[in-house]
Formats: sequence, C-alpha cells, structure tokens
Amino acid sequence: MIYGISLILLSIIAVPSLLLSKKPNAKELLEKVAPYQGWIGVVFTIWGVWGIISAFLNIGWLTSAPIWWITLLAGNLMEATLGFMLGYGLISSFVAKNEEAKAKAELVRAKIAPKQGKLGILGLIVGAWMIVASFLFMV
Repeated sequence: MIYGISLILLSIIAVPSLLLSKKPNAKELLEKVAPYQGWIGVVFTIWGVWGIISAFLNIGWLTSAPIWWITLLAGNLMEATLGFMLGYGLISSFVAKNEEAKAKAELVRAKIAPKQGKLGILGLIVGAWMIVASFLFMV
C-alpha cells in the first residue's frame, strides 16, 4: 500500500499543470516543493529501481500471485520513470564527469519528457490500483 500512496504523491508532483487547472491554490504548495523536486526524483528513482530488482528477485510470485507481481513491477517502473523525470537535473549533475552516461541520460529524457503529463496520469491510476490490489492480493 505504501508503494501506491507514494506513487500517487509522486504523480501529483509530476503533473503540476493538470493539478493547477483543477485547484488554482495548489500553486503555492507546488512552489514549496519545487526546490526539493530533484532530491525527491532521485529518491524515487532509486526506490523504483530497487522495487524492480525486488520484483525480479521475487519472480516466484508470478506463479502464486501473478496480478500482484505485475502490479508491483508496473508501479515500480512508474516510480523509477517519474522519479528520473523529476530528478534529471540533479542526476545529470552527479554524472557530469562521465559524458557517455550524461548523453545516454539525455537521450532517455528526451524520449519521455513529452509524455510526462500522460505518465503522471498513468502513475495516479497505477498508484490507486496498487492500493486496491494490496487489499485484494495479500502475498
């Protein structure tokens, strides 16, 4: 359930234009979070990558709880992707010495940047499903 809640919060941060169109007073809250957006992104990227690794380490769940395993993998993929999008600026400063890694990161970001809004909405849906699935499919 914690993965679902965190994914929903991350998605809200990733889709500020959608949030601002629904609630104009949300701009103040988003401005307070903006200075920490890079660190939030880095933390969620690491957490998402760890979740992906964890899902593959628990691949045995695929036979006993396939829906939960797929949900866990999808949620962690979303967390890693949205985290990367939010933390790109900070991540690129970490790998500034390695030009090859920086070029690869920029290439990945260029592919998914136009889709950030859609990914944020998908993150909200997947996060909500993760919360529901945590009650339905206990492993």
